[in-house]
Amino acid sequence: MTMPDVGDRAPDVVLPDDSGTVHSLADQRGRWTVLYFYPKDDTPGCTTEACEFRDSMATYTDRGADIWGVSPQGARSKQSFREKFDLPFTLLIDADHAVAEAYGSWVEKQNYGKSYWGVARTTFLVGPDGHIAAAWHKVKPEGHAAEVLGVLDAAQASAG
Repeated sequence: MTMPDVGDRAPDVVLPDDSGTVHSLADQRGRWTVLYFYPKDDTPGCTTEACEFRDSMATYTDRGADIWGVSPQGARSKQSFREKFDLPFTLLIDADHAVAEAYGSWVEKQNYGKSYWGVARTTFLVGPDGHIAAAWHKVKPEGHAAEVLGVLDAAQASAG
């Protein structure tokens, strides 16, 4: 499985959120989109990452960027996670992990000597033209939202 590279057209995303509304990356043309993949709702690292995006949401909005979090858990899990931490951005359900696979984020993992498949923490900044403007692999949650914002600012400055 390969991840899309900077400059590649972003694989389309057509996924529901916890309310059943379907979101399509193709509909985002003309807007910046932060597409971040995370392993599981309401776990320590995923909560840190989500809350950092939440805390900088106003700045992302001012920059004309949307944030979409993607993981395999269902609507009830997403709704609970969003409500518990007052997350103001879209959380998408990738139940069959097809979108994670298209982005190279569905990987074999090891834990306590056991192998299993799951979502790798990765982030893609998709430009208004639908191409990958930046990509982060093996993301560390702490400070990640600020790092993405800095790259968004630089990308917008060079495009504008």
